Amino acid sequence: MTVNAILQLLAYLIVLMLVTKPMGIFLARVFSSERTILTPIFGPIERLIYRMCGVNPKSEMKWTAYSAAMLIFSAVGGVVLYGLLRLQQILPWNPQGFGPVAPDLSFNTAVSFITNTNWQAYGGESTMSYFTQMAGLAFHNFASAAMGIAIAVAVVRGLVRASVQTIGNFWVDLVRCTLYVLLPLSIVATIIFVASGMIQNLSPYVAATTLEGVKQIIPMGPVASQEAIKILGTNGGGFFNANSAHPFENPTALTNFIQVVLIFLLGSGLTYMFGRMAKDQRQGWAIWGAMTFLFLAGLVTCYTAEQSGNPIMGKLGIEQTATATQSGGNMEGKDVRFGITQSALFAAVTTDASCGAVNAMHDSFTPIGGMVPLFNIMLGEVIFGGVGSGLYGMFVFVLISVFIAGLMVGRTPEYLGKKIESKEVKLSMLALLSLVFCILGFSAWAVVEPTALKSLANTGPHGLTEILYAYTSVTGNNGSAFAGLNANTLFFNITLGIAMLFGRFFVIIPVLAIAGSMAKKTPVAPSQGTFLTNTTLFGALLVMVIVIVGGLTFFPALSLGPILEHLLMQAGKVF
Repeated sequence: MTVNAILQLLAYLIVLMLVTKPMGIFLARVFSSERTILTPIFGPIERLIYRMCGVNPKSEMKWTAYSAAMLIFSAVGGVVLYGLLRLQQILPWNPQGFGPVAPDLSFNTAVSFITNTNWQAYGGESTMSYFTQMAGLAFHNFASAAMGIAIAVAVVRGLVRASVQTIGNFWVDLVRCTLYVLLPLSIVATIIFVASGMIQNLSPYVAATTLEGVKQIIPMGPVASQEAIKILGTNGGGFFNANSAHPFENPTALTNFIQVVLIFLLGSGLTYMFGRMAKDQRQGWAIWGAMTFLFLAGLVTCYTAEQSGNPIMGKLGIEQTATATQSGGNMEGKDVRFGITQSALFAAVTTDASCGAVNAMHDSFTPIGGMVPLFNIMLGEVIFGGVGSGLYGMFVFVLISVFIAGLMVGRTPEYLGKKIESKEVKLSMLALLSLVFCILGFSAWAVVEPTALKSLANTGPHGLTEILYAYTSVTGNNGSAFAGLNANTLFFNITLGIAMLFGRFFVIIPVLAIAGSMAKKTPVAPSQGTFLTNTTLFGALLVMVIVIVGGLTFFPALSLGPILEHLLMQAGKVF
């Protein structure tokens, strides 16, 4: 790595560490219903919302009621968003006169935004009206992010409470997260983005004439406000088709740096919140350390692959030698404003988190460079992860790691003093296997479906990677894509939409069931045989379990895709 790259990555890690503790403390206070600095502003609004909706903020729910409320909220939101998409031609703030979105694309988009996936099989600036962007998509950027955080907090309560039946109130968690966390942070981010040159207006698109005399249409819109919650809520859905590679959506290197910090901000803060609520801060740091190690391993691998470039391109250059490589590294598909370092950092951060934002085209990465974002998502996006989903997804691996550790020391596994029994292990495996089923099952279907194969821009191992990435991304509720796949077809819109639903709710429901089961248990005092879960040793075990589970499950598919493509590239061959 170059000195410049090391300094950039070091600066990012330092900033991330500095914001983790204060963010975690604030989150703990918010979800413990304690008074915060924002209570005088949002307290009256919060109480008004409860009165209007008939919610008793002091009444808590069992995990079954919490799950039901979450499912009802998501279902209603999905139906309303589908209606907005189908009727946008008669709704206001549509200066470009866009017509209704096609039924299959409306289904795919509605499911995408209620599941915090934000997969986009459309071009935002050529498909969605301002009203649809704000009242439909931006609303669910808040709602789906708040729901993910609420689920994570409920799971934490289940782990740290003792001998109780309840894990909180879904409606209270949803409201408090939106009012005290997402809304104020988004306002601050929007102001910073506008000051940095990001556009924010409701103007019609501008017709311009270039220096060459060519007519060009320049899209306008309320970009900064949507960009703020898109990044903070790890949604990833871009206002423009080019996403964060578009200069109106990511105008400078400073906005790029702010975006990657915001993507990890809440996920990192939640680990500290967990330690604080567990009354053992080392528990939170153990998980944070495991996440950080995996993040750095992927980032360094991706950066090294991109900086090394493509040897085939090198041989086509001036140096006609066997060791020639691509001069300056692989800049294909990357913005010259950000270069390889910031492109690799953005790719690693957005796929470690459940954020589909991109500032470079993953389809143009080298095989190993492109495999890193793919593998990050395959691990369940537990490396900081999406807002909430990263933490509760990590708890699944924690319980499996504790179970393995219990077998190693020859006693019943425990976590936070509570015994991990067969019920919790089965539910954890159910959550993991649902992801595997969707990713590999739908990918296998797509590679033998003639209509799906027609959507590929590439054949051979790279074409397989494009399909595998698509189903991995939507099942992991990420939303980024290998741009070589045309996913706006009936087959992909329907199957990808189903995979999103499975990837979201077939993980959430088992982990809420785990939370409900753990909340009922009474902690036991630690003994000499207790395997401590707040140490570096446990963090190392956790990392190994995550990598081994992901490696054993997906290695055969990866070996036929990016790994094979890499070997061909090193041999100077293309498919």
